[in-house]
Amino acid sequence: MSASRPEVGARGRGKAGDGAERHEAIHRAISEAIIEQRLKPGARLREDALAEVFGISRTGIRKILQRLALEQMVTLTPRRGASVTRPTAEEAREVFAARQLVECGLMPATARHLTPADADALRDLTRREHEALRGGKQSTAIKISAMFHERLAQLAGNATLAEFVARLCSRSSLILAVYGNPGHLGCESHDHDELIRFLEEGNGERAAAFMRRHLKAIEASLSMVEELEGAPDLHTIFGA
Repeated sequence: MSASRPEVGARGRGKAGDGAERHEAIHRAISEAIIEQRLKPGARLREDALAEVFGISRTGIRKILQRLALEQMVTLTPRRGASVTRPTAEEAREVFAARQLVECGLMPATARHLTPADADALRDLTRREHEALRGGKQSTAIKISAMFHERLAQLAGNATLAEFVARLCSRSSLILAVYGNPGHLGCESHDHDELIRFLEEGNGERAAAFMRRHLKAIEASLSMVEELEGAPDLHTIFGA
């Protein structure tokens, strides 16, 4: 994953370091560090330290942290600043309960709208997810799994609910990274393939029932053991 990290140091300072493309790269680098648990839940993210590591302004870092807060990867607290969000067991249960209500409810509409091209694109995501898991790239597999679920919601044709599912998947990604087991995502490797088959058959009710079991299996696999974490070494984490 190191190839995706932006360069740090003096060359990135000033206006040249605060462009939209660079902000996107830094956002991606911090997100990956959180999902990979190089940045642990509860770790403080000081604006001045991050600005130094990435060679951009504190204003730029503040905008990136605000975006991460909207995605609920980071928590912003008055007078304390930013820290990596620490999802609790209760929050995890609430997130998966919400996913059950929304994603299962969308399956009949997804089955009606699915095209052969859509099914092929979904199968490509499952293939990439399996490859990531086999290659030990847990964070990549988690992100691809989230993309799969987000795409299913988009195919249902309700943009508002699809956006809500995307937010839930973002929170689930952090929950899986923190409480999941390395090497798998809490479900059978063929689960997504089976789900696609039911959708291709136009069997929305069976797809909904399968999705319910799928999400319950993921939730049941989580190991809710919380650990305290001190201040992270940002220069080591981001290769400065």
